[in-house]
Amino acid sequence: MLTHTYETRIAWVGSTAGGYRVYSRAHNGVTFPATQELALSADPAFRGSHELLNPEQLLVMAASSCQLLSFLAVAARQEVTVLGYTDDAHGWMDVADTPIRVGRIRLSPVIEVEAGVDPAEVVRMSEQAHEECFIANSLSTTIELDVTVVTRQPA
Repeated sequence: MLTHTYETRIAWVGSTAGGYRVYSRAHNGVTFPATQELALSADPAFRGSHELLNPEQLLVMAASSCQLLSFLAVAARQEVTVLGYTDDAHGWMDVADTPIRVGRIRLSPVIEVEAGVDPAEVVRMSEQAHEECFIANSLSTTIELDVTVVTRQPA
């Protein structure tokens, strides 16, 4: 069985303390191996360049980015202060599947919240965000969430 793996990382730093209308939606995303430009090719396994982004990486990054944005919206609406979010996401494509597709994506967000926020509530909000995520709702791919919550003590 031959399985191709796609890895991405997104990162956001800011605060949702000001509410839904004011937090920054800007975040950074990289694929592994990292590239500086949005030049595209096929996956190297399909005779593409390993130096260029491929559609499979973009699919994994889109799922990760959408989860982040959906989570920030849920947190802001519920007045939970989020201070940081990173996600090392992985996607897998098993070439034995028919049809061949990216059949599984695992999102592994590490969510930093202010002290006093219940980690179980952050996990629940992550699940709600997954239900609201436009990209996840557009895919037949299995998307798994493995959430880690970190609290920041006041300075």
